[in-house]
Amino acid sequence: MIGLLQRLLPRSLRQPTPVPDVLWLATLANHPFLSALDSAEQDRLRLLCTHFLAEKEFHGANGLVLTDAMALAIAAQACLPLLHMHATSGEAVRDPLKLLDWYGDFVGIVVQPGAVVARRKTTDGAGVVHHFDEVLAGEAMDRGPLMLSWEEVAHASMAAESGSNVVIHEFVHKMDMRGISLGEHPDGAPPLPKSFLGTRSASDARRLWRETMQHAFDAFREAVAMAERFGAERPWLDDYAAKDPAEFFAVTCEAYFVSRERFAHEFPALVVLYDGFFRPGSRA
Repeated sequence: MIGLLQRLLPRSLRQPTPVPDVLWLATLANHPFLSALDSAEQDRLRLLCTHFLAEKEFHGANGLVLTDAMALAIAAQACLPLLHMHATSGEAVRDPLKLLDWYGDFVGIVVQPGAVVARRKTTDGAGVVHHFDEVLAGEAMDRGPLMLSWEEVAHASMAAESGSNVVIHEFVHKMDMRGISLGEHPDGAPPLPKSFLGTRSASDARRLWRETMQHAFDAFREAVAMAERFGAERPWLDDYAAKDPAEFFAVTCEAYFVSRERFAHEFPALVVLYDGFFRPGSRA
């Protein structure tokens, strides 16, 4: 009941339970891409995590018992993309807690022990319905809960070496889903900040985003095809990024946050684009 009442209050009036120092320091130590943040960024991240944990409800599934350390590990990685962002309106923010509005369309986070097999259905151009199984390490639902595999989350430090992070992947999907109509599929084009990369209008900003993303997506898909058909070197990132623009956005964002140096080398155009989105005002 106390937790519910806290969520009903404006964030400025809430008094969430502080994150213990020992737990916070252990979380940073276990995630090199978090410990690499400067002290001001770490303080801002801790503030966001404190309120994130108060706003979200964690549920362990299939016998998984969630600990405070597990919840904080998820919160810290989920809040990492928010650190320098703009408000959902596109404006700059004075109160960093406003950034949590990016995740305001859901409360529940379901954590599975491992990957989940989901039964899928699709209809091809001829109208034929196909059923298939898809193995999921995570899933974000528009205006609904988010699912994560703890097995994947627990290996975040090791996965970062290959530019992977399941938490960031799913929470970036949530950003991409903002502004779409119910039933629509995200398209890798989230709401952009005002004057994005010096553009003068929202339409110019969207055009710049889509053109840059499309060029990078096409190049990635070609590299995947060359590897599969002709034995060329496989791309650095997971082939899943070639599925569609939304997955390309999510997969490349994983690498942007956990392996920035390699990402900048592999995707020089995207690092500029993503800095404009995740760090507006940081570039001239």
